[in-house]
Amino acid sequence: MVKIGLEIHQRVKGHKLFCNCPGVQDDKIDGIFKRFLYPTFSEHGKIDIAAIFEKNKNKIYTYQYNHKTSCLVEMDEEPPHEINKHALTVALSIAIQMNMRLIDKPIVMRKIVIDGSNTSGFQRTVLLGVDGHINNIPIQTLCLEEESAGIVNENDNEKTYRIDRLGIPLIEIATAPIIKSGKEAKEIALEIGKMLRATNQMARGIGTIRQDLNVSIENGARVEIKGAQELNMIEKWVDNEIKRQKILLDIIEELKKRNAYEQLTFKPIDVSECVGKPAYAVELPGFEGLLGKEVSPNRRFGSELADYARKAGVKGLIHSDEDLSKYGIDISCIKKKLNNAFMIVFGKNAIKALELAFQRAKMDYIPEETRKALPNGSTSFMRPISSSARMYPETDLDFVDINSVLEKSEEMAKKGYFYKKELLYKLLNKEMAERMILCKYLNIFEKMYKTIDPKILSTFLCDHIRYLKRKDIHPNEKQILEALNLFKNNYITKKALPIALELIVKGERLDSIKKIEKDELIKIVREIKDIKEIMKRYGVRVDAKEVKEILSNLP
Repeated sequence: MVKIGLEIHQRVKGHKLFCNCPGVQDDKIDGIFKRFLYPTFSEHGKIDIAAIFEKNKNKIYTYQYNHKTSCLVEMDEEPPHEINKHALTVALSIAIQMNMRLIDKPIVMRKIVIDGSNTSGFQRTVLLGVDGHINNIPIQTLCLEEESAGIVNENDNEKTYRIDRLGIPLIEIATAPIIKSGKEAKEIALEIGKMLRATNQMARGIGTIRQDLNVSIENGARVEIKGAQELNMIEKWVDNEIKRQKILLDIIEELKKRNAYEQLTFKPIDVSECVGKPAYAVELPGFEGLLGKEVSPNRRFGSELADYARKAGVKGLIHSDEDLSKYGIDISCIKKKLNNAFMIVFGKNAIKALELAFQRAKMDYIPEETRKALPNGSTSFMRPISSSARMYPETDLDFVDINSVLEKSEEMAKKGYFYKKELLYKLLNKEMAERMILCKYLNIFEKMYKTIDPKILSTFLCDHIRYLKRKDIHPNEKQILEALNLFKNNYITKKALPIALELIVKGERLDSIKKIEKDELIKIVREIKDIKEIMKRYGVRVDAKEVKEILSNLP
């Protein structure tokens, strides 16, 4: 039995969640500061296993900041301000559309995160709604939380982040684990994504929306796949995780048949003389032929162990199912020292890395893990999965007052996804309606569809602007509206619309594409009397439909 749940995260436009800094990113760096982070006890008096795992890396965290996009709140030098009312309104409107039971007095919680992505060692999050549904899909929770800092680089001892995105409002929507396949997960993610975009209040661009995928199979474990940004890859990530767990169960069964787990003993062996540099090995009796078994695309069982080894700061490990000659290893020397399957790690942290990999090898079960989504559809281990021991109340903020924005949220919900979907289906064919609801310029369509033919308008917004962007021409909303108003006011023809927008962006004159006035056009038609010739001579300055009309009325 397969169980799949989705967590969808979407940034909200506007200022940050607990200060007035703009929710945008800036390349300029005004300065840096450094931190060490330590785990704290949850409201249950426990420390989260994932927090302990991150702390054991003993890393220094460096933060780059820009004065325009961050302040003392992001630096954790000042308490959070009142919650962003606009973001709260938008989040509640989504909860209402999802038929959720709203929390009467939401309280902001601190979610312990000490991988460096938050300067304070925790992320603020507030639960706003529970027990909802959309199109028969059960929605468990809707939260409003802070976006994390963006990673710049990492080495063995230090991790560097930028804090300009830290604190941007993020809506988190979690479905119940009722999804049965990767294909279904993709379809549900798309449907929820449409609802979010239909608000016209969501940030757009790479990284502004992402999915976390919770996958488990019978006799397997719940695994959280993080950072699934590509909608079209969701099916692959889910299906490959199901495949990975099934293959791991087969490997575990085979290791049990070989009594391999009973034979495991952690005894690091110095093999430096065999490899020409500092290195240690650990034997894995009974693992012969299994370390090289593929568990997902371009990843083998040995890769699972290597992921754990890397948490000690090494690049990876070598195992006995590989071709050792390509590493320049003296195989005859290795055979004298090692009698079983083995793994080798180089460098000063080799023993610690081997210990972590050995702990993974000893697991006669599939561990619950947080895994990173890889571009090829595979995943890699990040850390143990977090537990409820990561939460405790925010002490610097009072209960969130939802009554102050509820009326506005209800109004927004009434004009939300289902209203817009119904409207678009009336005005456009199904394919274009579906495209329009995902279009970045849906708000422009809503402003103009009563005065411009919806089909012309949707084609321009969905297709023509995308074509201009391929030419590296990037219009803003004001320029798009200027071009549309020229068409609405009969200054240009339908064909001239994209040309007009290009000229507006470039700051050039529009005289060359100005529509020929009707009196002059009648003279031209009487003189030439051939529609093809007229279109050839005057191009986008005349409308073919209008020319046909004049021709049909000629005596």
